[in-house]
Amino acid sequence: MLDPKLIREKPEIIRKMLRDRNVSFDLDLLVSLDAERRDLMIKTDELRRKKNLVGAEIASKKKSGIDASPVISQMSQLSQELQLLEAKQQGVESEYEKMVLTVPNMIHESVPIGPDDSANREIRRWGTAPSFDFEIKDHIDISQNLDLVDLERAAKAAGARFYYLKGKLVKLNQALTSFAIDFLGQRGYTAIQPPYMINKNSMEGAIIADDFADVIYKVEGEDLFLIGTSEHALAAMHADEILDGKELPIRYAGVSPCFRKEAGAHGRDQKGIFRVHQFEKVEQYVFARPEESWAEHEKMLTVAEEFYQKLEIPHRVMLLSSGDLGKVSAKTYDIEAWMAGQNAYREIVSCSNCLDFQTRRLKIRFRDKTNEQTQYVHSLNSTLVATTRTLVAIMENFQTKDGHISVPKALQGYLDSAVI
Repeated sequence: MLDPKLIREKPEIIRKMLRDRNVSFDLDLLVSLDAERRDLMIKTDELRRKKNLVGAEIASKKKSGIDASPVISQMSQLSQELQLLEAKQQGVESEYEKMVLTVPNMIHESVPIGPDDSANREIRRWGTAPSFDFEIKDHIDISQNLDLVDLERAAKAAGARFYYLKGKLVKLNQALTSFAIDFLGQRGYTAIQPPYMINKNSMEGAIIADDFADVIYKVEGEDLFLIGTSEHALAAMHADEILDGKELPIRYAGVSPCFRKEAGAHGRDQKGIFRVHQFEKVEQYVFARPEESWAEHEKMLTVAEEFYQKLEIPHRVMLLSSGDLGKVSAKTYDIEAWMAGQNAYREIVSCSNCLDFQTRRLKIRFRDKTNEQTQYVHSLNSTLVATTRTLVAIMENFQTKDGHISVPKALQGYLDSAVI
């Protein structure tokens, strides 16, 4: 969430951010609710003060043997007024809290302004799209011809957009995860396997809940949600804590399955393993000092780029526009891998700086000395590898004339063969 003081004192900045994001939001109502709740706070505090004074007067009169009935009647009236006022304050406060949690994050000045992904800006490219002297296939045909994926039985067992990985593709999937953990470990990241389900407070600390209703799975009858990414659980890991500033930045490598409804996707994405309800991912998640978070953001992007360079997968880096930017992020880079079978670049990495948006919601602060005032730490996240999408890129870019798949050199040490 944003600093309420910023919303209160500089609403024109918030209005511009909302226009740039192309987001409809009743800011006037939020500002009005904020003013009303603060006014009610003052009134309830004053009424409590009066009650305390009247209570002291009643005690004094009783002690002196003086009839306290009129004052007791006054106390009863004050109690009724306070009860009504507190109920009204609670209602206004609840409405305000619910609404303030839906205000998007501020946008970094370098983000291109535009209504949608058409305004995204290409930053750079790496690698050359492979050329083939044979008719190429997409990953669906390749995997089915090699009996590496069973979509039909998965649909029977679980429904659309699920899959059975088989044989050597299972090993390649595990190789990607192992390589990613080792890769981040060499760069100072601590591997974390988080809970795969978290409660509502934790989930709402990481996301704007209303925007994820069509994405996140809820466990019926329990205060639990399946994580859509380890980012959600890692964000909540230090909730309500004051971190030691000398230990920052804290860099985590989150290793987990991810569960997503993926509502609204269409076309050939519904087939194969590119857009699915369940997949494995290794995630970069960093807690950083505010003055260091933008440099950390660039470092995380560099780490992700180096990973795909090691895998020899051609890709490009895109800076997302204001209209395509997630509401929690202040700035996001996507890495899009070349998919030869689709003759297109497709997203495989999202790298974001969320500033103090998540940590303010989760009350994660830091200080360097025990007597110092605390500050909100900044949180950043980036995919390193979502394995199914990277498997798609490998299958399509490394396909051979005889219908097999060459294994990238970086992964061969994790497998027992160089060809699948």
